[in-house]
Amino acid sequence: MPQHPPPRVRHPLLGVREIARGERGSDERVRVGQVAYRSRAGAIRQRGVPVEVALGNSRRSWARGYDVSVPKKVLLAAPRGYCAGVERAVEAVEQALVKHGTPVYVRKQIVHNLHVVRDLEAKGAIFVEEETDVPEGAVVVLSAHGVAPEVYRNAGARHLTVLDATCPLVTKVHLEARRFAGEGQWIVLIGHAGHEEVVGTTGQAPTRTILVQSIEDARTVEVPDPDGLSYLTQTTLSVEETNQIIAVLRERFPNIQAPPREDICYATQNRQDAVKEVARRSDVVLVIGSDNSSNSNRLAEVAREQGTPAYLVDDETEVDPAWLEGADVVGLTSGASAPEWLVDRVLAYLAATGAIEVEEVRLTEEHLRFSNVRV
Repeated sequence: MPQHPPPRVRHPLLGVREIARGERGSDERVRVGQVAYRSRAGAIRQRGVPVEVALGNSRRSWARGYDVSVPKKVLLAAPRGYCAGVERAVEAVEQALVKHGTPVYVRKQIVHNLHVVRDLEAKGAIFVEEETDVPEGAVVVLSAHGVAPEVYRNAGARHLTVLDATCPLVTKVHLEARRFAGEGQWIVLIGHAGHEEVVGTTGQAPTRTILVQSIEDARTVEVPDPDGLSYLTQTTLSVEETNQIIAVLRERFPNIQAPPREDICYATQNRQDAVKEVARRSDVVLVIGSDNSSNSNRLAEVAREQGTPAYLVDDETEVDPAWLEGADVVGLTSGASAPEWLVDRVLAYLAATGAIEVEEVRLTEEHLRFSNVRV
């Protein structure tokens, strides 16, 4: 009898992804953009058979010795990935490279994602820790997280061409800090010590800012003037935990003044709401993001708060197959600094293990876009 090629199935959500399904034990190939993966789909369902997934030029063998029960479905959170501020900042570096040529210097990581940084380095960007590390007269891009006023002064003294990619929502917090300080208020800043955004916001009013990192801090913090007090927050915090901290501060300091509008950004709120819904319906959740990404870490925490195991990974190479054992449904999302092509790669990895059904769980649409940075 003539051999017919296996049917090809185009997923309705992920039109770029095609899955060729053959007989049990036959090869399958899954393509996402330029990334290709090969597995033996029938074999993976058998006990203890090693499976290899090709990732670029490297190979990972996994499932050796495992009694593998592979996921069947992926719940893909939406919104996910890049927010408007991150997109604006990354585009600023790319546009600066086009206009000014190489090298273009970037103070700190433009956004907290290892893959984004490496991609921009390959295009000619040079990342430095401080503006004082940039050669005099050069072009420097300031990261999306914002900086203290001292950075602008140092850049001016070195005659640098400064391209400010600070997220407009972070700039809003900076302006609020200056206003509160100008009115003689003390500022309780809710955030994480050492995070670049917190360093930048504290720098707007360093002598009048008191950092609170936790509910316990809120219960014990002492302030010079309880009646002349306001609060601000880092934009990428856990919404629920921040609300609990604010509630404690209000109980202790009834006259504390809030910012005119909530500081936690729309993208942080939307991604946390989406992963919460996905976690409730999943056996395990994967969050794509780098270790130093505050908003990505919060997504994993929010998922765990729903009683679902959750893991933060930079990409598919960091997924431990043991996490997927016994899981029928895998939840997947990405932090606000993770590009969508990383999601495609993880989806392809999961498809290669047998999870070929993908359902997007969309809670809201996002249409906000900021004006471009002048380069």
